[in-house]
Amino acid sequence: MSAVTRPAVARQGLKIRSGQRIVLSHGWARILTMLLFAVAFIYFVVPVCWLFVASTKSAGDLYTTPSFAFAKFRLFENIGALFAYQNGVYLRWIANSILYSVVGSLLTVLVSAMCGYGLAVYQFRGRKIILGAVMVSFLVPGAALTQPLYLQLVRMGLNNNILGVILPALVYPFGVMFSWLTVQASVPMEIIEAARVDGAGEIRTFFQIVMPMMRVGLTTVFLFTFMGSWNNYMLPMMILDDPKLYPLAVGLVDWNKQSTSVAQLGTLTLVGSFVSLVPLILVFIFSQRYWKSGIAAGGVKM
Repeated sequence: MSAVTRPAVARQGLKIRSGQRIVLSHGWARILTMLLFAVAFIYFVVPVCWLFVASTKSAGDLYTTPSFAFAKFRLFENIGALFAYQNGVYLRWIANSILYSVVGSLLTVLVSAMCGYGLAVYQFRGRKIILGAVMVSFLVPGAALTQPLYLQLVRMGLNNNILGVILPALVYPFGVMFSWLTVQASVPMEIIEAARVDGAGEIRTFFQIVMPMMRVGLTTVFLFTFMGSWNNYMLPMMILDDPKLYPLAVGLVDWNKQSTSVAQLGTLTLVGSFVSLVPLILVFIFSQRYWKSGIAAGGVKM
């Protein structure tokens, strides 16, 4: 008996063979990639472009000219007015945001790294329960915890206090889980055991051996934490009463509410929102070197 073979069916843009999945040809895959890139570009970049154009206009031109049309270029004058308004309160908000975001993110990374390392390396009773609780906590929306967290901070006397903004950020389930996965993927147990045999204590092993090997994962946790803290609005708005302690998000929203009665604040709010993007861009640029070095080191090891 002669075996009957099914001929390969070729269609334009698709390659279908017997017993195989339908796969896109190189041309269609490239077109689909470009379409997805175009959608992402429109979704993320176009609002930033509009924000830049709006930041270059005066209060009158902002409402009388088309959205993406330039009028008289007043970007530097608007930035000067932004920094001078109310004795430079915007600079105070920037300093507050940097304090909350940088210090809070570094502490969050440290706590997450310690928790992830402990869950990955040590075997103890209740370890699986803790891991399950961390995973289940992903299902709880952050907005549902805002009011209980606010009541708890008020009872602790941390309302209108810097610590009331920084301390809640230290509990970051995503950072703990990501650090746990990073330790399992990047830190061989043989290295930890060799360090213990050589007489290194647990603290020295963690800080001098484990943390450098977790560089890529910890950089990712830092970026997520930094972005969340930089854009955090709800909790600081509820905790802080003094405008001098406001982060940028709370201060700009407060200006936006007042813009209905003070026309100048409409332009200053837009310019302040545009300037607030600069620290985020700088953080992403400087953090790329840690990603690249970590990925290259992993490639050499493999």
